[in-house]
Amino acid sequence: MPTITIDNQNYEFEGRPRLLQFCLDNGVDLPHFCYHPSMSAPANCRQCLVDVGMPQMNRETRESNLDDDGNPIIQFMPKLQTSCSMDMTDGMVVKTHCSSDAVVRAQKDTLEFLLINHPLDCPICDQAGHCPLQNQAYKHGPESSRFEFQKVHKPKHVDLGPNVVLDAERCINCTRCIRFTSEISKSNQLTIIERGVKNYPMTPPGIEFDDPYSMNVIDICPVGALTSKEHRFGARVWEMSKTASISTVGSKGSNCYYWVKDNQIMKVTPRTNMSVNEYWLSDEERLDCDRFNKNRPTGPTVENAEVSWEMAYKAASDCLTGIDGSRALFVGSAYATVEDNYLLTKLATAVGAPTPVYLAHVEEGHADGWLKTDDRAPNSQGCERLGLHAADVKELKARITGGEVDVLYVLEDDIVAAGVCTAKQLKKVKVILHHYHTTNQTLPAADVALPAAMAVETVGSFVNGDLRAQRLRPAKSIAGVNRTLSMEIGKCRADAHGTPFDKWYNESNLVNCQPGWVSIPEIASRLGHEMQYKGPRNIMAELAESDSGFTGATYEAMGEFGVSLEPIGVTA
Repeated sequence: MPTITIDNQNYEFEGRPRLLQFCLDNGVDLPHFCYHPSMSAPANCRQCLVDVGMPQMNRETRESNLDDDGNPIIQFMPKLQTSCSMDMTDGMVVKTHCSSDAVVRAQKDTLEFLLINHPLDCPICDQAGHCPLQNQAYKHGPESSRFEFQKVHKPKHVDLGPNVVLDAERCINCTRCIRFTSEISKSNQLTIIERGVKNYPMTPPGIEFDDPYSMNVIDICPVGALTSKEHRFGARVWEMSKTASISTVGSKGSNCYYWVKDNQIMKVTPRTNMSVNEYWLSDEERLDCDRFNKNRPTGPTVENAEVSWEMAYKAASDCLTGIDGSRALFVGSAYATVEDNYLLTKLATAVGAPTPVYLAHVEEGHADGWLKTDDRAPNSQGCERLGLHAADVKELKARITGGEVDVLYVLEDDIVAAGVCTAKQLKKVKVILHHYHTTNQTLPAADVALPAAMAVETVGSFVNGDLRAQRLRPAKSIAGVNRTLSMEIGKCRADAHGTPFDKWYNESNLVNCQPGWVSIPEIASRLGHEMQYKGPRNIMAELAESDSGFTGATYEAMGEFGVSLEPIGVTA
């Protein structure tokens, strides 16, 4: 197998990998700016320079020339090379900044040039605290600036489009944003204008940067030149916790991070998963923050009057006691987790009701063949695998308006907004029980309304449109103490997440809600049907053991990146 020597350590490799990526994959920290693993390597920032050589060969014997100690004589190239564009070959010898003074000096000089016209406004820059330029300047740059002249000024606070703002003075011309629009999203809405030290990225004349994936350039920008219009000056990175989870916009199940300050979702950024969304996230997924923060419930209600959870559970169980199961309609939700829908099916069985249905949320023509999908709900496949089927809206409406339903139990969906029936037509149903996330059109008709934890507040799993089971993790706290949620919630700052000692702590931002895997067993137990689960992990373990549609889908197997499931009816 071919070998390469990097800083006097030997490595084996296959194929013809690029040197920079191989170093990064093997824990060798090479500084760089313009390189991104999914795009071409223009080698224009020069920060990844290394010293590269090959064993000196004897032209007659075709063997390596040896020194007095019997070691191959290495003939280094006359100039340092950019590792991002260098293909590895067998026998190659590489010196990085860890073993070469020339490389250290080159990286230091390169950073000095990059910083000459940089505004050095880190204290007010959104990128401060997680800025590659800032980090590398500290690690590899000069201790101070020798530049004592007027800096070049460029346009600032330029609206490139509806979501992205440009500060051209901070740009170091890495061209990552340009290459993203030409190679990845293929919108070609950004280009470099002007020449020399005056150039910067800009839209062509008459073009707006309204690419549906435009905000990805904010993530890949190695400085603070491109920022989010939505999140700009909203919070510093050290003020927020970061939780790895899943986007709930559409059935792609894109992996993401939820950033939280004061128990409010501040922004959503992509989390790398090469099997799902790679490095990217659509703008619609990033801008889905207000839904998690606004119009949230203040507590459970019975007949529109706020009550305790104990009273709400009792009222719900009373509504289900002694009912005619054939006249009960249970509606699951493609927005609820697999675990919550599973418990709903068990509750429906316990009271003699038919298997629940769920409402499909399909928007024809919305898909783009990449991350945007026609199915606007995140867990339709999870519902299908549990035996729930998409409801026939006309049939449901006929049953409700025809007086065939005495008890309507709706889990985390809005049947009025979905067009099943009007609020007036719902009055023909005797009893309505409703788990809900935010104020909606079904809520006023509910006899018992139970606030439900949203995807950013619960533990659970979704199955995306490609049949990949993935885990949700809570990014926000809810009112009350739950050990399962406390163990899973994201923590980043030294003072942990949302504690009363946190200077951003605001008790009014703690929503009085409960996950379905808490509230549904509480109702069932009052009906005499115990659901003995310690938490969602045990629920999913039971499903993985008993339901062929979820074989292997334990929390351990799903891990950080999820696990692929076999199509229904097909065994491995």
